[in-house]
Amino acid sequence: MPGGPGEAGMTPDNADQFLIDEIASGKENGWRQLIDRYHGRLLAFARSRTQSMSDAEDLVQETFVGFLQSISHFDRNRSLETYLFTILRYKLYDLLRQRKLKTVSEPVDAEDWWDQVVPNDAETPSDHAVNAEAQRAQEALLSEILLRLIHELRDRQAFQDLQVIELIFYAGTRNLDIADLLDIDQKAVAGIKFRAIQKLQKYVAEREPKAIACLDESHAEVTVARVWREQRLTCLKRSTLGSYAVDVLDEPWHSYTQFHLDVVGCPMCVANLEDLQAEQDEAPSGQTDRFFQSSVGFLRKTT
Repeated sequence: MPGGPGEAGMTPDNADQFLIDEIASGKENGWRQLIDRYHGRLLAFARSRTQSMSDAEDLVQETFVGFLQSISHFDRNRSLETYLFTILRYKLYDLLRQRKLKTVSEPVDAEDWWDQVVPNDAETPSDHAVNAEAQRAQEALLSEILLRLIHELRDRQAFQDLQVIELIFYAGTRNLDIADLLDIDQKAVAGIKFRAIQKLQKYVAEREPKAIACLDESHAEVTVARVWREQRLTCLKRSTLGSYAVDVLDEPWHSYTQFHLDVVGCPMCVANLEDLQAEQDEAPSGQTDRFFQSSVGFLRKTT
């Protein structure tokens, strides 16, 4: 996925594809490797949002089981990591709803904007089938034009511009607050925003009319912010986070990584970094075995 020096667009990692093939064939070793690869970052994410380690471990276990139960429907063009985080976020929402810590109608604090995931219980399977294709088309076009803008800014090393549009489109931060955060003039923020919108409009105009037509208002939930977050358009590669963790990442990537973690506060990149730091500390853990033993039965049932 994007997010480091010389990185291309978000495509599933070859290792992930291999593991998915192994798991789909019912091979327990592939399942153990997937758990070993992802349990730490998922657990770090869950632990930061639950009241106990026990709750966090239960959520991660349910996430792995949920993946096994849905593996036959998994889109190989998607990021496996993002898919697992998405399952985890829904499991987390269910837990909070069951315990009445949040309700659907309760406003969410600004700091919790990432966790505003509310499954639409009123939508029937037939409604979903009708809307799914149009929604995917909107998401694909938005993702394409946003990635084009992001890559253009990275190629020019225009990281201040990238920081501004990430705060605007990804985090929904106001111009005045962005100016304070980045210590720049508010007019400069407005100018960067204006130029970014102009470029996005240009990119859309270059598309075929059929493609442009998909950007209607029938799917209000398909927003720039949602697409940016869910497709992790500026998330950092694990290798980039690893270099940052041991302080060997060169500028300007070091400063941008720090911004993405500390200012934007990307929850999945923060979870990845915490997992990497735990690996460096070499903390002993039997979690891989526990997750494997509690889920391997579902592997046998689904293959």
